[in-house]
Amino acid sequence: MNELSKARATLLEVGEESVGQRIDNFLIRTLKGVPKSHVYRILRSGEVRVNSGRVRQDYRLADGDRVRVPPIRVAAPDARPQAKSLALPVVYEDDALIVIDKPSGVAVHGGSGISFGVIESLRAERPRAKFLELAHRLDRDTSGLLIVGKKRSALVELHRMLREGEIRKDYQAIVKGRWKGGARKVDVPLHKYVTAEGERRVSARDDGQQAVSLFTPAAAGDSATLLDIRLMTGRTHQIRVHAAHIGHPILGDDKYGDFDLNRVLAKQGVKRLFLHARRLSLTHPLTGQPLEFEAPLPAEMQRFLDTRINAASQDQA
Repeated sequence: MNELSKARATLLEVGEESVGQRIDNFLIRTLKGVPKSHVYRILRSGEVRVNSGRVRQDYRLADGDRVRVPPIRVAAPDARPQAKSLALPVVYEDDALIVIDKPSGVAVHGGSGISFGVIESLRAERPRAKFLELAHRLDRDTSGLLIVGKKRSALVELHRMLREGEIRKDYQAIVKGRWKGGARKVDVPLHKYVTAEGERRVSARDDGQQAVSLFTPAAAGDSATLLDIRLMTGRTHQIRVHAAHIGHPILGDDKYGDFDLNRVLAKQGVKRLFLHARRLSLTHPLTGQPLEFEAPLPAEMQRFLDTRINAASQDQA
């Protein structure tokens, strides 16, 4: 454990960015380096006071609440590398949210051997920002549109909209094989599990959670197809597992793809997962204004489309 240092009692005033947050989560976020078990102990003992009174751990904060935190011992800063700016492309920003066009290969947050990701980079770039939290996630190797909340009220509403299917998310992927027929709805339940090596995986299984994807061919070559994909649900690795399940794994997928084909493609310069979060359609979480954002295909996917799919289609014409 890192060396610890004593801290004095602190009085914190709740601002708009924390309104509606549970007191336990507020303290866990505020008291970096303090074990969760200690946070819950000082809550149970009544050492934490809100407006001079005791509160339960599920108390939700209101604007202007004054939170007294008792003297505690805080872990000294880690020696881990500090987050740095990734100069992420910003598609849209206002007082409530940011929409980023995330590159492939960049994690949305640190963890599992990754020092930092999108959210840590944004916080490093904007040290005065009171609130920055991910509204949803993208796999590290998936590129495209990602929403970050700048206000808790906006984040809470975005989470509700995502749960209730009020945010339309459209992707594009380049998959193995020539697609036959038109649009295809894939309604196959998915089950999450952890491998013996500790890696997270998903499989198609009847007793899994409902997962629905709509695949529509956009361009087809002899050995690969560009698909437009609409997510009707938002399960972990949903598109990747559904695509593999129907016999059209995504090119460059190192978890569910065709590994022999991936090795061949890697020698030809394909070194990423060919999955891109292309479009987001929603109403603004605070104003209700209709919003639509689009991120064009990354250069490496566009190049493959032009040389391996569109060119093949033209040769056949």
